[in-house]
Amino acid sequence: MNSVLQLLLSNTIPELTSRYGTFPKADITTHPLFKLPPSDAPNDVLCQTAKLSCALTSGAFVGPLPPSATVTDAASPSTDPKYRIAPRMFKHVIGKDHVDFRTGQQQDAAQYLQYLFEKLDRAELAGSSRLPNKEAGTSPPLSSNLFAFQTTSRLVCSADNKIKYQNSSAAETLLSLRIPMDAAVVSDSTENADTPEQKLQKSEKEQTTATAKSKETVEVVPTVTFQNCLDSWSGNTAIDGLRWPHLQNETHSALQTLSFTNFPRYLIVQMQRYELGADWTPKKLEVNIDMPEHIDLNGFKSSGPLDGEILVPEEEEPSSSSNTTPVDAPPSQQPVIDEGALGQLMDMGFSMNGCKRALVKVGGSDVEAAMNWIFEHNMDPDFNDPLPEADSSSGGGGGGAAASLEDGVDEGVVMSLVDTLGCFTVDQVKAALKATDGAADRAADWLFSHMVSLTHYLIFLCVAI
Repeated sequence: MNSVLQLLLSNTIPELTSRYGTFPKADITTHPLFKLPPSDAPNDVLCQTAKLSCALTSGAFVGPLPPSATVTDAASPSTDPKYRIAPRMFKHVIGKDHVDFRTGQQQDAAQYLQYLFEKLDRAELAGSSRLPNKEAGTSPPLSSNLFAFQTTSRLVCSADNKIKYQNSSAAETLLSLRIPMDAAVVSDSTENADTPEQKLQKSEKEQTTATAKSKETVEVVPTVTFQNCLDSWSGNTAIDGLRWPHLQNETHSALQTLSFTNFPRYLIVQMQRYELGADWTPKKLEVNIDMPEHIDLNGFKSSGPLDGEILVPEEEEPSSSSNTTPVDAPPSQQPVIDEGALGQLMDMGFSMNGCKRALVKVGGSDVEAAMNWIFEHNMDPDFNDPLPEADSSSGGGGGGAAASLEDGVDEGVVMSLVDTLGCFTVDQVKAALKATDGAADRAADWLFSHMVSLTHYLIFLCVAI
């Protein structure tokens, strides 16, 4: 948690500082994410993230270490509690639902980073109206989008050398690189690689530990360049047992190469320092990674099919027609929208009309595909516009869609909220959705803030109907 939070929230990424943090000597009490009831703050992910980021960036709580302080000095201010920040509330609100991250045990930083992105994505979708720097009528981009990228796989069939290009189905936020130990080198002398400061430190260390070193054997650590790791990730990899539809589903091997479909604003890289040993137990690789100051990734960018390449024929899927249904198609030609899928999407904070458009576009029930469509089209001017209404004189297709609504409230959203919240009745949830124009996230907030007057509101609603 320490390394991940300092990477993201300590003024290293301006976009996250602008959203969650502040600047030195700024008034942090005016931060928009702090404008909520005090009783809600401890369990609010956005509020706790802003609180931690402001503590790291404002200088109001912990100042920078004095220039004379050194981390290795036991008496230095680096060990003084006044130079520390203890994010206990943040740790609780992020990790309370995770079996490992709610404990005090050391965990994998890459796993925590990806789990943190999931929590932030959900919170930002549900509370998009609270985020700073939000333009009117638009949904702000997710923080994880700063690190999101996709990859392209190029497969060469061993039977006929035809080529298939395939993009990753979901965006990734972490590039995990294997360390190719077969490319490791051991330098005979590291004298020329040391700077004057490093030579001085090495000399002082050798003088203080001369006796100990004379009794020990110094282990030489090999070095692998970062370019070697990238080449290993992108290079040819043999894959066995692939079925090829254009060859009557025959099984043949293929050579796969990977490349970037797009580049993120910031690329987070994980070096896989553990591998399985001969006894199937994890073993840490003792190796140095030679990381250059500047990296050119243009050679790893996918350029798509090249001239002269023979491509594998596109596979025809039975559901392909439904996956390309235009959102403005007549209601009789649109797929039936799955109410449960609609409820899941609305729970993330999107409007009912936007979620319906996404589901219609992807066939009616695929939540993951609908989410990807929303991320790509939530800035469209017609994203929140209603879909074409079904003709009352038409057959079962339009009637079924109309039947899913009762008094303007979608039954799928109602049941989703009843199951999620667990402490409200169907009538109470319907009342909340009516009061919030069908927005699931606002309906949940409305229920908890109107618990005392909920009975009177239901009576009023019944009389009004």
